[in-house]
Amino acid sequence: MNRFHLLLTTACLALLPAFACAQEAKPKPTKDELVKQLEQLLTGAKMTGTFTVVGKADKPPAAEEYSVVSAQRIDGDTWLLKARIKYGKTDTTLPVPLEIQWAGETPIITMTDMSIPGLGDSFSTRVVIYDGMYAGTWAHGKVKGHMFGTITKGDEKKDEKKE
Repeated sequence: MNRFHLLLTTACLALLPAFACAQEAKPKPTKDELVKQLEQLLTGAKMTGTFTVVGKADKPPAAEEYSVVSAQRIDGDTWLLKARIKYGKTDTTLPVPLEIQWAGETPIITMTDMSIPGLGDSFSTRVVIYDGMYAGTWAHGKVKGHMFGTITKGDEKKDEKKE
């Protein structure tokens, strides 16, 4: 190793403790703060993306859209999302009770074998929300697939078109 590499390595090692301390200095949000942030993120939000169907690799992903009118934690991990659900020929608005569990600071929407009035029985999903995006899996009976997209506030799309 030449002197330059030795000097650079030594400098980097010397800075590591300072960097580690800086990372630890930021306090982690409390569960109540995380819940409030998620309620604010989802209320009035539009989740726009695509979904796939397992076993249908020859078909391109299909568009999906969820407009969340309101998101409110009811008790513990139980939430009520009033949402407009659009996929395929389906376009309906209804309250959907579901669970949101947490992996550290990351919310995960969970639903297992749930009936949704007007849409049918046996819906299951696991959807991770992070940094303005969502991704996960879904199942309706024996049909299942993947879903992914972005989360925006209703006015953000209007603002993007103005620019």
